[in-house]
Amino acid sequence: MPPRSTRPLDKFDDDDYPAYTMGRAADMLGTTPAFLRALGENRLITPLRSEGGHRRYSRYQLRIAARARELVDAGTAVEAACRIIILEDQLEEAQRINEDLRTRGTTS
Repeated sequence: MPPRSTRPLDKFDDDDYPAYTMGRAADMLGTTPAFLRALGENRLITPLRSEGGHRRYSRYQLRIAARARELVDAGTAVEAACRIIILEDQLEEAQRINEDLRTRGTTS
């Protein structure tokens, strides 16, 4: 999922700032580093890498990972959970585009 385009003034307020190491992210989510790697392998989130090659996660990515964990905890396979979240995101974007088109159509 692509990062959002709004940029806060301070990197500590930036949801897209890669502030969390894999270990810290896994701890915050109550999961394992392997779970986070699986999300990356399934292209749900793509963490940035530090100069040393270590994965770094943003708050936005952690929210997505938390949603995946909810689905997995409910019995959904990791691969299916990733696909569900990607499809939910695509649906939300399509609905946003449709609403924009409807709004433009009524103001023309």
